[in-house]
Amino acid sequence: MNGTPLVRDGALAREGAASFPDCPVCEAPGASFFMQVGARSYWRCGHCRATFLDPAQLPVPAVERTEYLRHRNAVDDQGYRRFLARLAEPLLERLPSASSGLDFGCGPGPALAAMLREAGHCVALFDPLFFDDRAVLAQRYDFVTCSEVVEHFHRPADAFRQLDRLLHPGGWLAVMTCFQTEDARFAAWHYRRDPTHVVFYREETFHCLARIHGWRCEVPCPNVVLLQRPR
Repeated sequence: MNGTPLVRDGALAREGAASFPDCPVCEAPGASFFMQVGARSYWRCGHCRATFLDPAQLPVPAVERTEYLRHRNAVDDQGYRRFLARLAEPLLERLPSASSGLDFGCGPGPALAAMLREAGHCVALFDPLFFDDRAVLAQRYDFVTCSEVVEHFHRPADAFRQLDRLLHPGGWLAVMTCFQTEDARFAAWHYRRDPTHVVFYREETFHCLARIHGWRCEVPCPNVVLLQRPR
């Protein structure tokens, strides 16, 4: 194939498929085949419009850890901080002083947590590969951040239920992920090419999640969504 991604018509790619998976985000039954790119198969939920990798092709933890360690996201990197400010600034506008939070999926360099601590908030850390302290998951918080995390979830419906349980009534779940928009660009999209990215959300996906959980949903800027748990 000379390195060119193979993109097949959905009807052809469905031939021989054993089943149509349920959506891992909203759990609606029977997703539709969306696209084949090389050896990777993708499905599309007709309800929440999420796109997801075939469940049989999810990466193993060793592959994920190796990929994460390639990223150079230092706590004091000013460029990285400017990137994270797109999430931090609208969240900080909504938080009372001295709020308690959790940086969920913080990775090996928790710069976002450092920024929020510098703003006067108390922030705990959790990451299943780098800060696997399960005790922090037994508490509740005024806010939980997920920066460049939700696209890695293998079981996102379960993960969002867990995130909801971590919040006090009125608490904020702050998410940053690159929204999937143009289907024609999906095969060549840099976000898809990361082997650890397995779920791709549209803005409407988060509005659907908000309806499921009873959250208030705000999109203050592209690729950022703030979800407030009911009081």
